[in-house]
Amino acid sequence: MSLITRLRAYAADAFGIAGQPDVAEEADERLAAIALLVHVARADGVLAPVETERLARLVEGRFAQTRVEAEALIARAAAFDAQTRDMAVLVEMMGHEPDAEARRRLLAMAWSVANADGVIHEFEEALVWRLGRLLGFDDAAIGQAREGVGDGRGLTAPSAQ
Repeated sequence: MSLITRLRAYAADAFGIAGQPDVAEEADERLAAIALLVHVARADGVLAPVETERLARLVEGRFAQTRVEAEALIARAAAFDAQTRDMAVLVEMMGHEPDAEARRRLLAMAWSVANADGVIHEFEEALVWRLGRLLGFDDAAIGQAREGVGDGRGLTAPSAQ
């Protein structure tokens, strides 16, 4: 549960206000996840066309229905990432209780973005490793998420977050 969700729940309880699901918060959580992927793509200082393509394909498969929607989300996430600049804040926005499978899938997507150009640079590796830690994984799980990522196929199960 994200900090915002907990604060809203506290306010609802304290003031007797009926809590309602917040569509904007769900969109913020999705935007934060995509911003994390953009952050990884920019880690080596170059957003190569192959990284842009991989990012669009992954976002389309996981967070968007169409390529146009994916590109729009990536543009919003890139601007958001530029403002935020801190992975810990982005992870916090995703909430503390996303299920383990969703976190594992996001970590595998991050490895896939880092490997889009065929080389995982030292900066990218350190960044994805840190992301794995922020998502609550140990070294073995982070390493396992890296194995078999290849070109990113199989990471795009169409379940929206």
